[in-house]
Amino acid sequence: MPPAARRPRTYDPARTAAALTAQAGHVLDAARTLSAEQLSASSGLPGWDVLHLLVHTVRQIEVVPRVLAEPAPAKADLDLTGWARSTNRIAVNLDADTREAALGTADVVGRLEAAAGDLRAALPEAVDPARVIAITLGAMRAPDFLVTRLVELVVHSDDLATATGVPVPLDRQALAAVVRLLADTLAATAPGNSVEVRVPPYAAVQCVAGPRHTRGTPPNVVETDPVTWVRLVTGRTSWDAALAAGAVSASGERADLAPYLPLLG
Repeated sequence: MPPAARRPRTYDPARTAAALTAQAGHVLDAARTLSAEQLSASSGLPGWDVLHLLVHTVRQIEVVPRVLAEPAPAKADLDLTGWARSTNRIAVNLDADTREAALGTADVVGRLEAAAGDLRAALPEAVDPARVIAITLGAMRAPDFLVTRLVELVVHSDDLATATGVPVPLDRQALAAVVRLLADTLAATAPGNSVEVRVPPYAAVQCVAGPRHTRGTPPNVVETDPVTWVRLVTGRTSWDAALAAGAVSASGERADLAPYLPLLG
């Protein structure tokens, strides 16, 4: 018997908006401290220096008011896990667009400041549950699109901190939403009930086809912390490396997520 369909998780639009504003502020605060030498250092992502990373992050904020200004589709056809599972389709285009945009960005901090201000102005419209917007991958509810922006900002905040050594705090609500969405994406990608994945204190999902437990502790359990989970799902660290470092615990013969990771590029 196939696993029962999970009810889609919902996210409070006001809390999402507040988290997005806070995380954009953390990126801006870190960017203001960076020297020219730090901006030209490797970001840890293929072919990008830190300037490319910041330009890409800015573009993830700038897109919110831009798509809200476009005509609204009649209805949404893309949900959050569908978005997450589709991002690899446009990775090459995003890379090319970022490289082109970086060539014309002389003041990335000023661009970040402007983008953060435009984002705040757009949020009252973006939190409207009835608002639908068109993006490259389909049509989404505007509040759901804000959750996707949290994914971008949290992932790249961690990239920025790793590349520069400058602390970039992760807003608690932002990190919680991202962890939950990425856990749900794994459950949608590898449906089943034989493995329980726990990312305390934010998420626990069941996934992977196989025998289903009915009571007590599941026979196959994976547990990790929120930041390691984000890094695993986005390919910033590998399953084997996280296991070797003790950042992931896995018990049971089916508790191996390596075949399913990373989910996002």
